[in-house]
Amino acid sequence: MKEIRPLRADEIDVRVQSIKDNGYTVLLYKDARCDMKILDETFGTMNWQRHHEVVNNNLFCTVSIYDENKNQWIDKQDVGVPSNAQGEKGESSDSFKRACTNIGIGRELYTAPFIWINPLSGEIRTRDNKKYVNTKLKVTDIEYNDNREIIRLEIRDDKDNIRYQYQIREKIQNNGSGASVNNNESLEKEKIKSDIVAMCKVKNIDLNKVTEELRANYGTDKILDLNLNQMKMLKDKVSRW
Repeated sequence: MKEIRPLRADEIDVRVQSIKDNGYTVLLYKDARCDMKILDETFGTMNWQRHHEVVNNNLFCTVSIYDENKNQWIDKQDVGVPSNAQGEKGESSDSFKRACTNIGIGRELYTAPFIWINPLSGEIRTRDNKKYVNTKLKVTDIEYNDNREIIRLEIRDDKDNIRYQYQIREKIQNNGSGASVNNNESLEKEKIKSDIVAMCKVKNIDLNKVTEELRANYGTDKILDLNLNQMKMLKDKVSRW
């Protein structure tokens, strides 16, 4: 089976997830057109197919890829969720996109950090008692490591202002044989630290409260002094504050 490349910056869309008075969070996602383009590019237009079926009132999509080495079709399936705007059409598109993720298209987006955007003046507005963001955002730069994890990300608005930047500098360790290898644990710890700081912004939590928690329970005032399990526990606790 051919390898599917990671998504380029111009193939990734940005969607507002939640809005507060002091800012908003966004998610990275791909659309169905992106999936079709990469299927064509990777496997050829005549070497993949899709079909939909209803199972227990839920719409499923199966995407099949022809494996020339095995001389057989390989199927990946997932269920869709109806959209408020497009109903059944949205459900069909959603099931297709999810099935394509199972194949491997855009799966690296799951490694995205927690993305918090500080609003500009007048950017967050209200209509019919609902908040909305009067700005279009786009991914302008993205980089992955060898494990297809996001290590650099830049998001700009439609006026070319940089609205979000994220970068993890991977530490290099020697594996004992003279070769250098990536320290995946250090990468994950850096990401968890970034998520904790971002969550504090969303919840209006003073970072001094995190420092007090560190001193009281771990005897340090630095998040990165914790081991990986301790950091995960701290992140879970902050999410419940």
